[in-house]
Amino acid sequence: MFMDALGLVSDAQALTATAVSTNTIDLGSQSVTPDIGTGEEVGFGVSIDVALAGTTPTLTLEVIQSASAALSSPTVLASQLLAAAQVTIGKLNFIAIPMGAITQRYIGLRYTLAGTTPTVTVTSWLTSRSLFSIHARNYAKGYSI
Repeated sequence: MFMDALGLVSDAQALTATAVSTNTIDLGSQSVTPDIGTGEEVGFGVSIDVALAGTTPTLTLEVIQSASAALSSPTVLASQLLAAAQVTIGKLNFIAIPMGAITQRYIGLRYTLAGTTPTVTVTSWLTSRSLFSIHARNYAKGYSI
């Protein structure tokens, strides 16, 4: 698994309510339609840094696009609902961006928490399916080999 700092949209982002990623990916001028990942599936890798907690909590991951860097008034490109058992510490998830779906300048993630007092901490980044491996290991920050 490879992670590029320029593709990082959430770096240990602690969530207690619905929120968008702290960073966005700027695809530049829209005079030409963005065409990322041609020939290869592209999406966001999501690492669970602190497990989902609360009473009957769920986490919905949404790939969103917007004309605004703040990801306001977004359009949802893909969505994935995760139950508490799927959001344990060290768990890795991949949510793909449908090819040809991007039509706006900025992309990122929206995290929707449900349940009673849900909390979770995530790290998310833009990657290709081939660089993201479900068999990859999630190491603590600052870990070196």
